[in-house]
Amino acid sequence: MRPRIRARRGQELVLEPEAEREELRAYLGEAYDENRLRGWRQVLEQELAEVGDEAKLYRVSQAYLYNLTAFAMSQTKLPYLRRLLRHVPEGGSLLDYGCGIGSDGLMLLEAGYRVAFADFDNPSTTYLRWRLGRRGLSAPVYDLDREVPAGFDAAFCFDVVEHVEDPFELLGGLEARASVVAVNLLEDDEEDSELHRSLPIRELTDHAASRGLLSYSRHHGGRSHLLIYSPATAGPLRRVRSRARVWRGRLAQSG
Repeated sequence: MRPRIRARRGQELVLEPEAEREELRAYLGEAYDENRLRGWRQVLEQELAEVGDEAKLYRVSQAYLYNLTAFAMSQTKLPYLRRLLRHVPEGGSLLDYGCGIGSDGLMLLEAGYRVAFADFDNPSTTYLRWRLGRRGLSAPVYDLDREVPAGFDAAFCFDVVEHVEDPFELLGGLEARASVVAVNLLEDDEEDSELHRSLPIRELTDHAASRGLLSYSRHHGGRSHLLIYSPATAGPLRRVRSRARVWRGRLAQSG
């Protein structure tokens, strides 16, 4: 079963969660384990304990196949993608940075956008290449340990910033590669795994506002802060408008 995705004017993205499960099942064959999908959190924590090194985990993890499939099935990132597309020309070029198994970028590819993927060379990107071939799609998949090109209309990086040592360095890399940057920042939660780092959300938001904030919104009970901004240094009037968006966003939250 292939995921069926609809797009209307590049805005309406709809993913069938069950198709995500079935695609992973087809890929893994007899090795597929439904219990690993349901218990993805414990599976990932066990694998981290076995690997013993976070940097190595991101390059060898099999558990992330289940983890990222579960997140895709939750449709957590659909609101982010819909907001991002308001600031991207129809059919524009996008970089899915920290793509994992590529569910977000695959949606955009099938909606008519030009998408490139970037992550470490690992089991997740091996699965992504299989998914591209299975769907008859073609897109580059770049290794973060090597060179990732620039020149994109937008670069997005969702549910990734909390995993890196230096979030400002990550933003700088995105800013060098695209005209629009979109990231989400997660507030701390007691159920987070040890792979999640605390983020300086106010400072990161101020950083985006100083460049030219296009959109600031809060999602999933207010825990996730979505920033969409232009990397170009903003003039005084634009900075004022950006600050106003920040304050409005801090007073409200969306789905």
